[in-house]
Amino acid sequence: MAEAKEAKEFSTYKGRPLVRCGDEIYYGNMDEPYVIRLQIKSKKEVGGIEVADKITVQLMATDPYLLPRKAIVKTSEKQGFYLAMDIADIWLGRALAGKM
Repeated sequence: MAEAKEAKEFSTYKGRPLVRCGDEIYYGNMDEPYVIRLQIKSKKEVGGIEVADKITVQLMATDPYLLPRKAIVKTSEKQGFYLAMDIADIWLGRALAGKM
């Protein structure tokens, strides 16, 4: 018998999906015109735990017909995950509201 597949629930931040694959984190819904890609460039150890140090933040269009290079609308590098998520949420909110 075929078992029904359960839909996986993603972690969310401020109501938007947050998906991690290795050192890349995607923030936003792929059904919307824009998402954010966060790439962890370096890590450091704090209190015995490895944490992200330098993170590249990219606002990307989700149009499947755009070349990957042309899909990148904005990019920045931030120190620490908190600052990266702060700017990511601001950029994504503005882009989806059409205020870029």
